[in-house]
Amino acid sequence: MYLKVKRLIDIVLSFIGLIVLSPVFLFIIIAIKLESRGPVLFKQKRVGIHKTHFNILKFRTMRVDTPKDTPTHLLKNPEQYITKVGRILRKTSLDELPQIWNIFVGQMSIIGPRPALWNQYDLIAERDKYCANNVLPGLTGWAQINGRDELPNELKARFDGEYVAKIGVLFDLKCFVFTIVKVIKGEGVHEGGLGVKKKLGFSQKD
Repeated sequence: MYLKVKRLIDIVLSFIGLIVLSPVFLFIIIAIKLESRGPVLFKQKRVGIHKTHFNILKFRTMRVDTPKDTPTHLLKNPEQYITKVGRILRKTSLDELPQIWNIFVGQMSIIGPRPALWNQYDLIAERDKYCANNVLPGLTGWAQINGRDELPNELKARFDGEYVAKIGVLFDLKCFVFTIVKVIKGEGVHEGGLGVKKKLGFSQKD
């Protein structure tokens, strides 16, 4: 029952978001076009509900010659590809705003496991253990507020599974509020290198 209510909430809030944030969208579009050549939006094939594929939308933060379908942290020197405007967008997570459209059309939800790249086979397999591939991926989620880019696949999938087990209005609200706090603090984001959760004994991130 809650999943139907959740979808209705997604539609209403994403529609309001598209309208209210339209001036922000326009400002970002102009900033991107003034700095570098290439499209304003970046499209990338991601894994959706039941492991179907869809194109996730982001504001482009990197040069057009950046290797495709490669997570940022796996690039040898990701800083060389990130634009000046892109650095700000990534730090503030404003590059994720176009995903409001993905939410509105039903490819994503506001809260859920972050959609994996189509070729992140290890992460997809780990999520299968927890049925985390059987819900709509989200703009943010439980794993995001518990480490984000710092988490290894095993732990990320475990958090995603915990979300699936506890999914409900209060838990979604908790994820939403803590996401805002994380974004304001700028925690859990690393461009390249390895994110480490030492206290848990992990030394790699996805």
